[in-house]
Amino acid sequence: MKCAALTGISADVIRELKRGRPRTLEVQSAHNVITLSGVTPGDHIFMTNVDRDDLAVGDNGIIVDVISIGIMMKRIIEFSHGSHFEERERMAARIQVRYCANSSVKEVSSMETITPTTVEVLKVSCCHAG
Repeated sequence: MKCAALTGISADVIRELKRGRPRTLEVQSAHNVITLSGVTPGDHIFMTNVDRDDLAVGDNGIIVDVISIGIMMKRIIEFSHGSHFEERERMAARIQVRYCANSSVKEVSSMETITPTTVEVLKVSCCHAG
């Protein structure tokens, strides 16, 4: 199955999702927001704690079902010494997902800087002793 991949997700978040209850996540890293820009409710997403640059065949993660998604712009204004302020904008994505299955990367698509990260994955139905 080919699907979008969210990388660098905390192992604690992945462990929490494996409990089976839907969870809402907010991602702010540029590569994950770009990846989510093409995702719609009902799609499957591969999630792993491996960094995007290190993603390779055989890496483990989970497949989740997308329940809802929203991409938004946040404006941050910082004041300093009463007269100087700095304004920044940050794009973020909020996504509600539900655990579907354990998974492993079969193939990694080319990962260019401003393209969505996609992978070919296999559902893992058993554990292998190592």
